[in-house]
Amino acid sequence: MPLVDYGTIGRRIADARGRAGLTQEELARAIGLDRSALAKIETGIRRVTALELARIVDQTGERFEWFVREPSAAVHSYRSGTGSTTTSSIDRMLEQIARDVALVQSLQGIDVAPIEPYPQPKTPAEAAHLAQEARRLLRLPQPGPIIDLVTPLADLGLFAFSADLGADAPDAATTLLHPGGVSVINSDRAVGRRRLALAHALGHYLLADEYTIDWRVGVELHDQDREYLLDVFARALLLPAESLIQRWKKLTDTESLRTAAVRITSEYRVDMSTLAARLADLNLAEEDELDRIRTFRTTRADIIEHDLVVTHDLAGTTLPRRYEKAVLALYRAERISPECAIDLLQGTIDESGLPDLPPAHENEIWKFIS
Repeated sequence: MPLVDYGTIGRRIADARGRAGLTQEELARAIGLDRSALAKIETGIRRVTALELARIVDQTGERFEWFVREPSAAVHSYRSGTGSTTTSSIDRMLEQIARDVALVQSLQGIDVAPIEPYPQPKTPAEAAHLAQEARRLLRLPQPGPIIDLVTPLADLGLFAFSADLGADAPDAATTLLHPGGVSVINSDRAVGRRRLALAHALGHYLLADEYTIDWRVGVELHDQDREYLLDVFARALLLPAESLIQRWKKLTDTESLRTAAVRITSEYRVDMSTLAARLADLNLAEEDELDRIRTFRTTRADIIEHDLVVTHDLAGTTLPRRYEKAVLALYRAERISPECAIDLLQGTIDESGLPDLPPAHENEIWKFIS
C-alpha cells in the first residue's frame, strides 16, 4: 500500500488527537514539542520526524501504519465517495486488519482463490437460492444447522475478525482484498446477531461489494432492497427451509410455542428476532405467534432443562484460525519478527507464547557473515 504525503500525515495526526480527546497543547507537551510546532505539523507546513511520530503513536493509541500508508483501494474508494476522512472505530479497525491480511498474503502466508461475483438477487426467492449456492461453496451440510461459520468462510477467502466496539458502533464492516476479503464483527452484540451479521457479510462478499458498513443487521426492514434481500439471504443460510420446516413442525406438534422457539434458536444458533423473521419468510407462523416469539428470552433454566448448547462464536476479540496459523508459520520461517507476529495477532499472544525457533546451524551463520 503506498505511502501518503506529509500533508495527509498531518491531517491524520489531527484526527487521531481529536479521537484521543487531546488538545494541541496537551499532545505537544506529551511529545516534547511547542504547540506551534505541532500546529504546523498538522497543517502540513512542517514535516514530522520518525521519532515525533512514534511518540504521537504512543499518545493516541493508533498504529504507526495508519498515519503513513493509504488504506486499501476499496476503503479509499468508499471514503472518497462519501467525502469523509474521519472514520468510525469499526472502519479504522477494518482498515488495519485489511492491511494485516494483505501483508500475510503478500508473504505467501495465505493463498486465496478468487471467486466470480454472483448477480444481485432481486427477490426473496433469489436471495434464498443464493444461500443454497453459498452452502455449496462452503461445503456445508445441505440442509442443517451451521455449527462453525468462521472456518469455512476463511477457506473461501473471507476472514472474519471480531472485537467489542461498543453499542454505538455498527454490527459489521466488510471489504474486498482482491483476492479475498475481511469482515469485522462487533462482538458487543448478542451471539445470534453476531452470526447473522457475519452471514450478511458473506452476502456482500459473494456480490463483490467493495466496502460496506452494516448497521442493525436483521433488526428492522431496511430502506434499501439490497440490504433487505441480504438479510433474507443470511436468514436462509442459517435457517435453511427444508430443515427448519421439518424441525419446526415436529416441535410445535409436541411442545409449547416458547419451548419450540427456545430449542430452535439453540440448535441453529440464532436469536429470536432472526427466527421470527425466518418463520415469516416461510409462512410457518401467524403474526401473533411471531410477536410472541420476538419477546421470548432463553433462560438459565431453559439451558439446564432442555440441555441446550451455549455458544460463544465471535465473542470478545477473535481471529480466524487459518489467519493465526499463517502468521505463526511466517514467524517459524523467520519471515516476520516476534514484534510483527504479536502485532498481526492483535496482542492475543505475547512473545512468551510464540513457538520456539530452532537455533541457527553453523553453516547458516556463515552464510550471513561471509
